[in-house]
Amino acid sequence: MATVEAEAVSPARASGAEIVMRLWRGDASGGAFKEYRVPSLEGEVVLDVVHRIQSTQAPDLAVRWNCKAGKCGSCSAEINGRPRLMCMTRMSSLPAEPITVSPMRAFPVIRDLVTDVSYNFEVAKQIPSFTPAPKPAAGYRMAQVDIDRGQEFHKCIECFLCQNVCHVIRDHEENKPRYAGPRFFVRLAELEMHPLDTLDRRRYISENMGIGYCNITKCCTEVCPEDIHITDNAIIPLKERVVDSKYDPIAWLGRKILRHPSPTTAAEAARHTGAAAALERAARSADGGRSADRSPGT
Repeated sequence: MATVEAEAVSPARASGAEIVMRLWRGDASGGAFKEYRVPSLEGEVVLDVVHRIQSTQAPDLAVRWNCKAGKCGSCSAEINGRPRLMCMTRMSSLPAEPITVSPMRAFPVIRDLVTDVSYNFEVAKQIPSFTPAPKPAAGYRMAQVDIDRGQEFHKCIECFLCQNVCHVIRDHEENKPRYAGPRFFVRLAELEMHPLDTLDRRRYISENMGIGYCNITKCCTEVCPEDIHITDNAIIPLKERVVDSKYDPIAWLGRKILRHPSPTTAAEAARHTGAAAALERAARSADGGRSADRSPGT
């Protein structure tokens, strides 16, 4: 669960002391930091101060937020250069010098502190969906250990701080079309480890989601406000599964001897994505429904 960062109150953060906050102002064409000064109030978080500046000095300031409780992920920003949720960062936890608040660097700026995170929604469409076997007469059964294993991944609030801090995305714009990023490796791990799921996504994760680009620096884990162990519990297990399916000679020999099917191809897994379904719906609409028997994604 997200928790508000709290530390001992520094003298400069005592109630009534002056806060110097430097907010990035601008849009896609460029911008700069602008300094604002407001009195400190007890118990505030960064978002409180930003709202006070917005209401008293900068009514045109653009800032995205919703719940102010660390559950919507909307108020992601970089505070003193570190990706954080503004609503979960207490002013008392920050040093006495001027505080800088800037938009997430990995995504295009719309205006001021608001960025265009639509890249993440496009990636979400590429995730092969949950694919269970037909429901048995006695109903589905799951062991508690299997439920517990995936529970951590359900805590994700899609703040995209992990996506923002991942250097594969942050420093290399050209990687975005073929790299899912930490948030979606968590989603893929959740699906792959689900005991009722039957779809083999291993080749798809390697060939379409770009998991090989990740070099497990754990920067995503460090900024996660929900304390999800992204690297250790999602990315590394996915890497192991991908390697087993492609390179493990014992697994290959076992498939030959026992006549087990080869790992599902990336193209077959892609047929289960939301994007493929959207293409199929568009094709059916274009030809008046005559393509009802067409395979998704073709």
